[in-house]
Amino acid sequence: MKPYYSHAGITIYHGDCRDILPSLKAEVVVTDPPYGTGWVRGGGAVGVFNAQHERPEWDQWTTDWLLDLRSRCRMGCVFGPSSRSRELATIAGNLWIYRKTNPRPNGPSCEPLGVWPFGELREFVAYNGDTPNHPCEKPIELMVALLRFTVGTILDPFMGSGTTLVAAKQLGRKAIGIEIEERYCEIAVKRLQQEVLPLTAPAPEPRQGDMLEAG
Repeated sequence: MKPYYSHAGITIYHGDCRDILPSLKAEVVVTDPPYGTGWVRGGGAVGVFNAQHERPEWDQWTTDWLLDLRSRCRMGCVFGPSSRSRELATIAGNLWIYRKTNPRPNGPSCEPLGVWPFGELREFVAYNGDTPNHPCEKPIELMVALLRFTVGTILDPFMGSGTTLVAAKQLGRKAIGIEIEERYCEIAVKRLQQEVLPLTAPAPEPRQGDMLEAG
């Protein structure tokens, strides 16, 4: 399959990850999949799934997607809704916590991450500021911090606007992203084409309660 973009160890595929994943290999998956809750930043209920493509709802995703990703990659950090934290922990093995300093009105103040093979509970605190690229975009500093715990080629099958790949580029890591909507592929490419200085200096591991503020 021809990549949508490929440069300096970063590759993007445009399409449905269910069709593309079988042909790819990666050591670690770091991704923020659609939750099926119908919520995005700002507190509005919207159709989070593209009307032109059938996407599995969260219940199907926990039994199918997470098990599939768990079997493909020896390391993983996968976001999920707080309402499904128990199922996420059961399938992934362990949980980490992303705590927001500015949650949406009446929304959850934190999101769990299903992680493997990591055993120690960790909490990451971040300001989720403006998201001009995608309604559910995660802070770049948060993604950089998560990637520092992993080794090997990074896979993000729900790439969105490419924050995971931008974080990988900053760390000088190889990464693969898959996105079903071409407009987000275009945004991701533009972000990757911006010159950034790679983060070569080692940083201390985040501890419980450490603050990571996004600009």
